[in-house]
Amino acid sequence: MSLSFVLSGLLVGLLFGWILQRGRFCMNTAFRDTIFIKDLTLLRAYIIALMISIVGANLLNDYFHVLHLARQPFLPVAQIIGGYVFGMGIVISGGCGSGIWYRAGEGQIASLVAIVGFFAGIVTTVDGMLKPLNRAMMSIRIPIHGINDPGLWQIFGDGMAIKWGTIAVLVIAGFIFIQKDKPFSLGKQKGYYWSVTGVLVGLASVLAFWASEHYGGFARGISFTTPTRELFYTIFQGTSHSRFFPNKEITYFGMTVSTTWGIFFLLGVPFGAYISARGLKEFSWKTPPAKELLMVFGGGLMMGFGASTALGCNMGQGITGFSTLSIGSIAATIAILLGNWTMVYYKFIRPMGDMDLD
Repeated sequence: MSLSFVLSGLLVGLLFGWILQRGRFCMNTAFRDTIFIKDLTLLRAYIIALMISIVGANLLNDYFHVLHLARQPFLPVAQIIGGYVFGMGIVISGGCGSGIWYRAGEGQIASLVAIVGFFAGIVTTVDGMLKPLNRAMMSIRIPIHGINDPGLWQIFGDGMAIKWGTIAVLVIAGFIFIQKDKPFSLGKQKGYYWSVTGVLVGLASVLAFWASEHYGGFARGISFTTPTRELFYTIFQGTSHSRFFPNKEITYFGMTVSTTWGIFFLLGVPFGAYISARGLKEFSWKTPPAKELLMVFGGGLMMGFGASTALGCNMGQGITGFSTLSIGSIAATIAILLGNWTMVYYKFIRPMGDMDLD
């Protein structure tokens, strides 16, 4: 196995973990704050990241030909139900798929527990007792105009002009949306300003697309669900059990293990966050009460089920999948948002209303 396979994954992960920690970027927070405290700041950062990732990834695919983007099929039952459950789970666990991994690098024990729950939910859904249910939901597929993996632009027709016209409409709408919160003022604060964070997350997404294909053999971009499954299986069984992505072997002390590029990316994220948190003097071990740990574990289980069924988490679908303009990924992202808002209402907003009545 080449050293570049390992180092590229680790370095992209380190960079991404640093950006997430410096920008306090978590899509659970971005979605939650829009209805809980009426703050759209992180949502606008997400929109910036998404616009950059869409344009960058498709430029590299369509004109520079250094990427081969793969779109997901449209599996409406799996992607909508799975996304909705995942959206609820991230509220309960206190972080999205990327959020729990980078916050583990800040010393948050609750995030470590959520990661264990996340893996347990993934393996139960993909390989365990919920596998028949998972397969049944995924068996319902809807082609559009005879295309099994339809892109958003293919609703209207096909060809580069229609595709890039659709991208232009999305980018213009996104630019109008972010303008309302002074993206160019670059206010002074600890860590990165929200617009800087959005730009860096978007650029990191494009970099991950390129590096994962160039060094890892497949343009998988930024994702956390499948790499979490691959990492834990490699630790426990010596093989990633990856069904979609290229495996490479590492031999040490006479033992050979099978790994993927995504495993090294994933390992880099909490270490990048740790380095950033140390630099900002924000690292400390934080252990919440046992009741909270049980709750975040349950949220992690929901995240694992939802992300496995929806074929991706907030990053895997909300940025990487969305960047391919897959209709399935867009549907899953919208479902994640709605699931998040539902749980925010029942966990935060409704209890506050009941207190006001008292």
